Amino acid sequence: MTAPTPSAASLRATAWSVVGNPEVRATVHGVHGAEGRTHWKAFAGRRQLQSPTEAIEWASIPPGGVSGEHLHTRTEELYLLLSGSGDLLLNGVAHPVRTGSLALTGVGSVHGLRNTGDTVLDWWVIETLPPATRAALSGEWPIQGGGAMNSAVVFDLFEQKSVDTAGIFTGPMRHIDLVDLPAASRTTIGRPDAELAVYVHAGEGEVSQDGPGAAGATRLTADTCLLLPAGSRAEFSADSDLRMTVVTLAVEAQGAGG
Repeated sequence: MTAPTPSAASLRATAWSVVGNPEVRATVHGVHGAEGRTHWKAFAGRRQLQSPTEAIEWASIPPGGVSGEHLHTRTEELYLLLSGSGDLLLNGVAHPVRTGSLALTGVGSVHGLRNTGDTVLDWWVIETLPPATRAALSGEWPIQGGGAMNSAVVFDLFEQKSVDTAGIFTGPMRHIDLVDLPAASRTTIGRPDAELAVYVHAGEGEVSQDGPGAAGATRLTADTCLLLPAGSRAEFSADSDLRMTVVTLAVEAQGAGG
């Protein structure tokens, strides 16, 4: 099964939706086979997403905690560290990570995360379906678009500011951008061909949209996660310096192939 592909009509402006924050979350014991507990929050799943994206989630482990090593057999995955520090294990190699570290792991990669710091380690997760996985799930044969296996790369997003996934991912995740919006300033974002997943790292402000079916202004604070549908545009205004990550998730036009 693949994510539904919208018709051209459905790409007109539609109201953005605030997905939530991690204040209410589940406690998970023995995640990926590791001892101890973690916290987890699902912001959105495949039914809420226009792009072929599996899930948008948040996770947290306490000092000394571990999210166990596991093999990714079907999804490409983003990990963005929101707070804390630790070791990210990628295909058996430990990479020191901290707030702002961004890891992109492809199908066939093995990864896990260990909290080596004195505070909780929180991270944002986006899992997307590459063309080969979607073909397999839909029963297509022969399967096309396998892409490189075991691809795994770590960036410092807070230093690099923008990351293009070309050559790493083959699915809908195209760009990851850090947006710093100074206090008392505004910016408008939106794409006709992609939905945008947004995570607020710091600051306060609000987001609003104009036009038919628009949602009213909604407050933004740290750890707000929201989804801006393809074809819509939203204005962000900062009361204090806002720092946000924006992930571009491409949406197929009706009739486009995988």
